[in-house]
Amino acid sequence: MDIEQLRAYCLSKPDAEEAFPFGPDTIVFKVKNKLFLLAGLDNHPLRFNVKCNPDLAIELREEYPDHVLPGFHMNKKHWNTVVVDGVIPGRVLKEFIDHSFELVRGKK
Repeated sequence: MDIEQLRAYCLSKPDAEEAFPFGPDTIVFKVKNKLFLLAGLDNHPLRFNVKCNPDLAIELREEYPDHVLPGFHMNKKHWNTVVVDGVIPGRVLKEFIDHSFELVRGKK
């Protein structure tokens, strides 16, 4: 997954919007005006932050110790930083994004 694929996937979510509130180097995706993913555009490999259930966050950090980290510059209990370097399959990356989106969007 590259930044364009990430962007396309995030924007495919219902009512998702992109913004640059932190400057031109950090893309942010929101739903209901709440952040569900952010990524630095200059990171190589790509990294993105997603919201996560606290118990699941710990499990994922244990399962992928070098690729799912406590959220950089975020509440580390509720956010993970995901390193996109080919180790975590694309379908799993999408599951992380889906989970974050659903947590932020809440009930329909």
